[in-house]
Amino acid sequence: MAVSTGGGGDDTPMSDINTTPLVDVMLVLLIIFLIAVPVVIQTVDLELPKVKYEVTTTKPENVLLSVKAGPEGCEVYWGTSRIASGELLERAVKKLEDEIERQGGVNAVGLELPEVHIRGDINTPYRCIGGTIFTMQQAGFAKVGFISEPEPGPAPAL
Repeated sequence: MAVSTGGGGDDTPMSDINTTPLVDVMLVLLIIFLIAVPVVIQTVDLELPKVKYEVTTTKPENVLLSVKAGPEGCEVYWGTSRIASGELLERAVKKLEDEIERQGGVNAVGLELPEVHIRGDINTPYRCIGGTIFTMQQAGFAKVGFISEPEPGPAPAL
């Protein structure tokens, strides 16, 4: 403790705080945080696409499904006809098998499997759309995409 000698000769304690230890501790903490922050932040180096949306090429062999919520649950439409979930799996497997057979079999050169394009109503619960995706993947379709309405405005340059 620092002691001051005043004019009266009595030793009285100083009321000033020694800030040197406080500054030392703060500098050590700053160095620790500067070293630890890059270790804590872990990211995967990715290059994300710079596309707003892609134009969908419609092929006759692709499957167009529409999904919306109805009064008694989820409603799935194959084209324009309503279809039950059990029938959806059977019809999807049949469609895929017929397309593979039409192209020359599983080992055919340049085999292009059809895609599934799902149009989902904005008010449809995710479980309806997710169930449709799961059913189509279970049937064997590898590519499942979504059809959306672009924002109003000028068409993008291709």
